Amino acid sequence: MIVNVVELITLDGIVSDPDGSQGTPLGGWRFRYGRKEVGTEDRLRLGPALDEGVLLLGRVTRQLFARIGPGRQDPRAARMCAAAKLVASRTLTDADASAWADSKVLDDDLVDAVRRERRDVLVHGSLRIADRPRTADLVDEYRLLTFPTVPGTGRRLFPAHGRPADLELLDVAHVGPVVLTRYGRAAR
Repeated sequence: MIVNVVELITLDGIVSDPDGSQGTPLGGWRFRYGRKEVGTEDRLRLGPALDEGVLLLGRVTRQLFARIGPGRQDPRAARMCAAAKLVASRTLTDADASAWADSKVLDDDLVDAVRRERRDVLVHGSLRIADRPRTADLVDEYRLLTFPTVPGTGRRLFPAHGRPADLELLDVAHVGPVVLTRYGRAAR
């Protein structure tokens, strides 16, 4: 089992409100570079992991993806809709989650659930959810789509007083106006 954290991120490490849906003053930075440029292809190279793994989402990200995913007609959206999904939420029930195919609400501790999972785990967005396996030292890989902007404020993937992490660059690719990087655990 591999735990992947997948984030859209700015040059200064901000991951909050990339699409502007949270209404933050500097949100929506993802779309300043054109929807088509970074749009519907599998830029993060998640295809096989989506087919065989499980998405781990928070309530807000799950609701956002469930609202936009099923209506889209591209291969990436179809894969995300078909993927198994675990939703970490204190307010949703399985009945609420099941409105988006193959979704299940976690009924126990998130870190314990990740440790028990046999499939690869993809934490996509959901920074509060990504924080938990990161602080428990369970993240094996980060896939970051870095946008050339510096909002200067917002939540960071790696907070200033967070757990240190030594990573190694696994892959880098130029994708339109952004850069895709994959980082794995550095050899210990």
